[in-house]
Amino acid sequence: MASSWVGQWRSSAWVVSTCLLVALLTCTLRCSECVTLSNIILILTDDQDVEMGGMTPMKKTKELIGDAGVTFSNAVSFTATPLCCPSRSSIITGKYPHNHLVRNNSISGNCSSTAWQKEAEPFAFPVYLNKMSYQTFYGGKYLNQYGSKDAGGVDHVPPGWDQWHALVGNSKYYNYTLSVNGKEEKHGDNYEKDYLTDLVLNRSLHFLEERSPNHPFFMMLCPPSPHSPWTAAPQYQQSFSDVKAPRNGSFNMPGKDKHWLLRQPANPMPNSSIEYLDNAYRRRWQTLLSVDDMVEQLIKKLDSIKELNNTYIFYTSDHGYHTGQFSLPIDKRQLYEFDIRIPLLVRGPGIKPKQTLQSPVLNIDLSMTILDIAGANLSTVNMDGQSFLPQMAPWLRNGTERPFFLVEYTGEGHSSEDPSCPKLGPGLAECFPDCVCEDAFNNTYACVRVLKDANLQYCEFADNESFVEVYNLTSDPHELENIVKKVDPALLQIMNQRLIKLQSCTGDTSLSCARCDEGDTPAHKSLTCLLYPLEYELHGSVREETDPLG
Repeated sequence: MASSWVGQWRSSAWVVSTCLLVALLTCTLRCSECVTLSNIILILTDDQDVEMGGMTPMKKTKELIGDAGVTFSNAVSFTATPLCCPSRSSIITGKYPHNHLVRNNSISGNCSSTAWQKEAEPFAFPVYLNKMSYQTFYGGKYLNQYGSKDAGGVDHVPPGWDQWHALVGNSKYYNYTLSVNGKEEKHGDNYEKDYLTDLVLNRSLHFLEERSPNHPFFMMLCPPSPHSPWTAAPQYQQSFSDVKAPRNGSFNMPGKDKHWLLRQPANPMPNSSIEYLDNAYRRRWQTLLSVDDMVEQLIKKLDSIKELNNTYIFYTSDHGYHTGQFSLPIDKRQLYEFDIRIPLLVRGPGIKPKQTLQSPVLNIDLSMTILDIAGANLSTVNMDGQSFLPQMAPWLRNGTERPFFLVEYTGEGHSSEDPSCPKLGPGLAECFPDCVCEDAFNNTYACVRVLKDANLQYCEFADNESFVEVYNLTSDPHELENIVKKVDPALLQIMNQRLIKLQSCTGDTSLSCARCDEGDTPAHKSLTCLLYPLEYELHGSVREETDPLG
């Protein structure tokens, strides 16, 4: 009798367990069907500054992305390095240059080299997205040496991309070659067919039409604007005819008390240099009007296919730019705010409109933020950046802000002297008319940029002067005065130690970059005491209005 009862109980328990398992599986399947992963779009311009008015032409972009979401203040969004290929490599890998090892725009500087393709590209963030069933599209400029013979030619398509429409080489608007899914495609100078900004837009719209609605998508759109040769679309070639480069701040100022390269340009600049940079400034703005149109058409398309409300859109640049600052006509590559600050606007699900944030963000954070949105387990991702989704939508994620971070650059030069500028000697590069050179071997530096409690820039150069530059951006936002000889040596020691720590960090060790730029209490307290000695002695704290270095 007992055994019969036990048998019935076991039979009933088995039935109940089976029913519960079936119900659980059914629920899980239904839940997975209900969870809709968000689409993501990253628009990356080339050489677009924010400090010198580079967002002025972008009226539609500011309205459709910034006003619909968040605009990071131009004081808080930065590049990890102010040069195209190293910066774009940082965006793709989420790593500082000293970890992805791309030093400049050349093959010898590891730009799109075969070593890069083997060691970095397999771990880039699009690979993770593709494994998570994202449909991926790339259009426009990739890396400066991409598609060259030494970089494997157009046959090479980086892993993680379903649709690949990448420019061979550096930015152009006409007469270029694309790698279209590994096949060479040549273009001419017909505006309707070939203008690269419009072509990137049109192919992205086609991708949206042809994609599967059953999976989310990621698109990375990289127009050439506003990089040289600054070729505007026909309808915009007369725009901004009266515009000139801003004359305020450090424009046409001498590079007094600055590193060697900044002490070389003639001051004041000759009229020929000013005319040249004014022309470049206007033409840069003209090319950006087509990017502004791109943003508008893209958002209209997303709205028409009912995907706009489920799509995050990021708008940013690889680095800033200068036009006449410290008597340097045009370029990037410098440690100053005009070259390292970048625009950053984001809209998407859960992001409240018309926000302006002061949270410090680096371009190495883009990849981690995108993977965070996609639902990746960030603890398994070997990158130096950190997600800034918590800053944009704190009700979705918890997170912390970094109080300081690293900016680094490796200078380039030629082994022989420029024949047109023999007095300068060898070791320089990017020399313009009037013998003003924008780069040199000794233009190699690493900086700690502090934003929390103090607005401070500390930079060390790898040159024969062991040169150091320090700026208090609270009282000197244009970095006119190098105060290295005026501040307490103990402050310099603290900043030096922070710099060493940041330059040693790696994403996959206990000395991770995320931990390096979190700061530590003893050092932070010491820095506070040094910046605000009287306030700290009297009150044990500092008042907000106190100038940290003034």
